[in-house]
Amino acid sequence: MPEIADGLLEIREAARDPGHRAKIAVKANDQRIDPQGTCIGVRGSRVNAVTNEIGGERIDVVLWSPDTAQFVINALSPAEVSRIVIDEDNHAVDVIVTEDQLAPAIGRGGQNVRLAADLTGWQLNIMTVEEAEERHAAEDAAIRSLFTEHLNVDEETADVLVQEGFATLEEIAYVPSEELVEIGFDDATVDTLRGRARDAILSLAMAQEEKLEEIDEDLRTLEGMDEDMLRDLAQAGVTTRDDLAELAVDELIEITGVETGEAEKIILAARAHWFETNEQ
Repeated sequence: MPEIADGLLEIREAARDPGHRAKIAVKANDQRIDPQGTCIGVRGSRVNAVTNEIGGERIDVVLWSPDTAQFVINALSPAEVSRIVIDEDNHAVDVIVTEDQLAPAIGRGGQNVRLAADLTGWQLNIMTVEEAEERHAAEDAAIRSLFTEHLNVDEETADVLVQEGFATLEEIAYVPSEELVEIGFDDATVDTLRGRARDAILSLAMAQEEKLEEIDEDLRTLEGMDEDMLRDLAQAGVTTRDDLAELAVDELIEITGVETGEAEKIILAARAHWFETNEQ
């Protein structure tokens, strides 16, 4: 394409399922150019010419964006996205769609979401509006339970904290006092809440260290293990190599937050001694 050769247009990202489908993300360096229309051509002439050259592989041309949210929405086209929630810590995006958009968002055999994830470089979790609401309610309930148990407050007080966006004991313990005063707590209550939160953090940390000491050495030295993963496993009561080997992949993902490929490798490594024993 002359526009690419002249630097007026560039392909920023690409993802393929060879022989079946591809997605390319394009960006115009000249505001007078429509990047998608230019790549597709009149009545699809340009994109169809490429498709014919690569055995009929379907090509989706999407608009690249520096904004993660918009890029994810574009990448999932032709599905329509209701909203998204970005988890920077886990480099993941929850994509919420209506029931009728669930199938096109995922695609046949998961093809659409897989290509969109490869294109954007983010883990994409597709869910319906109802599933998102249920998940949000469950998360709120878990936070509420955390506060009632460790701050020794009633559900009404815990609800206020949750509704104001507090989600961890650390936030209660170390947020500026003024923020708690602003939502209706007096100075004495704020001091009490912060003190209880700090005590709880210390107690939980000590309990976690005790659980870490229970972990067998063969689990500690297993390939793929790190300190954070060991802490998560200990918290879940997984303290031996056999405990880990008996987990399903989705269970390990839920406990540690690792990606599917890494979870599969770790579980296979944990099970390796089973096969060695059988061979002997």
